[in-house]
Amino acid sequence: MDDLYREVIIEHYKNPSYRGHLDPHDIAFADNNPLCGDHIEVNLRVDDKGVITEALFDGHGCAISQASADLLMESVIGKPLEDVKKLTKQDILDLLGIELGPVRLKCALLSLKVLKAGVYGLGSASDDLVE
Repeated sequence: MDDLYREVIIEHYKNPSYRGHLDPHDIAFADNNPLCGDHIEVNLRVDDKGVITEALFDGHGCAISQASADLLMESVIGKPLEDVKKLTKQDILDLLGIELGPVRLKCALLSLKVLKAGVYGLGSASDDLVE
């Protein structure tokens, strides 16, 4: 089963469906993983009811960080911002479908950290956002 999930990760890394920039956008935030140099920027469009209508990411980094961002963008479209605030690291792990060690976990969670910092309107992202 892990092989199937690994194939999904590689596919999302090589052919992301949600990579790009939204101009204009309602929410944008970017951050880096200083341990490995991964970088993620998230752009969102939100309707007047607080529901995400479009979500794109851009950045560079390892397969895990980029696939995680693509899967996360796909999963938040159509969700209210209040639901996005409740996402956890387990939600990301469920999207990826494989167990990760501590170093790879930081890579996988970067997109969630960036997304939540943008949704909360924070000036900087914190690891506390992805508990």
